[in-house]
Amino acid sequence: MIKKIKNLKTDFLIVGSGIAGLSLAIKLSELGKVTIITKKQKAESNTNYAQGGIATVFADDDTFDLHIKDTLDCGAGLCNVKSVEKIVTEGPQRIKELIELGVHFSKEHGEISLGKEGGHSRNRILHSRDLTGKEIERALLHKISLIPKIKIYEYYFAIDLLTPRNFKIKNSKEKNKCYGIYAYNVNSNKVEKIVSSYTILCSGGLGQIYQHTTNPAIATGDGYAMGYRAGCTIANMEFVQFHPTALYENKETSDLQVFLISEAVRGAGAVLKTRDGKEFMQKYDKRKSLAPRDIVARAIDAELKKSGDTNVFLDMRHISKKEVLSHFPNIYRHCLKLGIDATKQMVPVVPAAHYSCGGIKTDLYGRTNVENLFACGEVTMTGVHGANRLASNSLLEALVFSNAINDYFKNNFKKDAQEKLTKLHNNILNWDDSGTVNTEEWILISHNKKEIKEIMSDYVGIVRNTIRLKRAYRRILMMKDEIREFYKKTKVSVDLLELRNLVTVAALIVESAMKRKESRGLHYMLDYPKKDDKNFLKDTIIKKKIKNIK
Repeated sequence: MIKKIKNLKTDFLIVGSGIAGLSLAIKLSELGKVTIITKKQKAESNTNYAQGGIATVFADDDTFDLHIKDTLDCGAGLCNVKSVEKIVTEGPQRIKELIELGVHFSKEHGEISLGKEGGHSRNRILHSRDLTGKEIERALLHKISLIPKIKIYEYYFAIDLLTPRNFKIKNSKEKNKCYGIYAYNVNSNKVEKIVSSYTILCSGGLGQIYQHTTNPAIATGDGYAMGYRAGCTIANMEFVQFHPTALYENKETSDLQVFLISEAVRGAGAVLKTRDGKEFMQKYDKRKSLAPRDIVARAIDAELKKSGDTNVFLDMRHISKKEVLSHFPNIYRHCLKLGIDATKQMVPVVPAAHYSCGGIKTDLYGRTNVENLFACGEVTMTGVHGANRLASNSLLEALVFSNAINDYFKNNFKKDAQEKLTKLHNNILNWDDSGTVNTEEWILISHNKKEIKEIMSDYVGIVRNTIRLKRAYRRILMMKDEIREFYKKTKVSVDLLELRNLVTVAALIVESAMKRKESRGLHYMLDYPKKDDKNFLKDTIIKKKIKNIK
């Protein structure tokens, strides 16, 4: 049954139902009332599609120093060392908490099985076969179902954050502060206001700005766009990670979301090859097929440009069928549906947009520069990933920083009286859509979405140059203006809201990329092919100018 929100007031409002939002909700429920909203079903999140696993130091031959070093090396000089040390040293304890919640990690001979992925010097990837994210999501949702103080509202699309600009009675001395959100109730087709003492964005990624992505259809960059519009500091948006091995399907069978072939498959011994069966990664890195993702993705891109082929291949034919079926049953079944027996045939793969290393800048407690607004997970830039994320560090980051937010509130939470929240709710303007219409020009939305994806894929992909970026920026800014005018005149819908966010995020990525005149990590410029530590060993910062309240 879909619950209707009416004049909702809550202690903690969490936007998003992935690992960051759910794990945080469980802990915050000990302090107060927690409300989670999600734009689709509660299990639909990037977490749910995470195959490979979660990295942490578990093995006897592994150390915190090694995991820290691997993360810093992968991040190409831009990692925040304190953030990296935090996730690595706290990681084992957070994993133990997951196990206590009922997450079942794969075992061998009674011990947790540890895989290896690109960039890691040791086996440290805990996994649940090749459906790790789904297993974590299952356990967290089950726990939440047992906690009365947590309510999840499905099919509620967060539109914009509530700030002093939304007050009926405005105060020019009021700080830039968050008081909740406007949310579009998809089922009632109404916009409602949700007032909260504290708001936490756990809204996931932005992969849908590209034509080919491993992200689900919901990953339209909503949190980044909302945060930017509210005045949040945005950092390092140029660093978009392309997963090197997404399953290649022809356009007739292609979907919005492409199927991911987990990096763990290469960790188990699979090798990248060209169509004629020749290995090529040795030309690009001594680690070959287990090099970090930025290197592998660029290598594949280079090989495809040389050959004119649509894809390269992942060869796992030398791995025993027993091991493939045991460790990668989901991948095997999916390939088989398409007529590919991965134990007998090479699997066609191509890079696809996968993860954003940039986002809303936060401190070590998940705080943004907007008061009472926190953020956690992929939507943030904590400094953990730098210019390139080390494989399987993302789920770990979400766990550790959600715990950090809880630690902050354990020491600083002051429960607002219901009277105060009611007064605040009454002083916030109701959503006003007077003068707007239900347009029949929905072709404009679908066309614009398609155009954004094409521009970003053609000009702001794995390999970039100044000419491509300038061309993309001109087109994106023109579309942004057009969409802004269309938005003002049109009643909101999911498609329109997503389009508005997609074009905002696309502009942020292109602007950030234009500022970084060097090549570093995931950002590779043909006309600036080398790292420039003298001028660019720093974060790329963008912040919207918020006009004074009148």
